[in-house]
Amino acid sequence: MAAMYESEITRFLRELKAARPQIEQEQRRGRAIWWDKPQELQKDRDDRQSRVPQKPYVYQTDE
Repeated sequence: MAAMYESEITRFLRELKAARPQIEQEQRRGRAIWWDKPQELQKDRDDRQSRVPQKPYVYQTDE
């Protein structure tokens, strides 16, 4: 049985995708530019190991 209720956001998204069918492809391209980058595992590991632990109170001057 199909649902009788359709929220405003669902209707908006359905209409937007119908009006601009290329929108999902544009989203994937944008994600690839900003987020889907090759990972440098060794560099990330070295960065994590080289971090100096922060003191609980950063303005404390005694060693």
